[in-house]
Amino acid sequence: QVPLLDSGRGSVSVQVGWSLKLSCAANGYDFSRCGLYWYRQAPGKERELLATIRSDGTINYSNTVKGRFTISQDNAKTTMYLQMNSLKTEDTAMYYCQACGEWGQGTQVTVSS
Repeated sequence: QVPLLDSGRGSVSVQVGWSLKLSCAANGYDFSRCGLYWYRQAPGKERELLATIRSDGTINYSNTVKGRFTISQDNAKTTMYLQMNSLKTEDTAMYYCQACGEWGQGTQVTVSS
């Protein structure tokens, strides 16, 4: 069964300083009336809200990723992205997208030195 919000790949490994772009695609709907959210959760830690696009277009970032991560969506408002630059080992976590009440399956991002 195709998920309503599909985050695609289950895991990815990169090295410190690399860039990575995560995406989540809506199946059967669009984001035009929804806020978009990216979260992450590292082992033993609480889930952290990283980036938001509100329904009015306002964008916000957590202080831990501001300046390094960028949230966006495509013109069709069916795919959301998280561009992550200058990755650090502490960015290792499971990353989740959320939109319109739906959650992506999550992508494990591992950053190694």
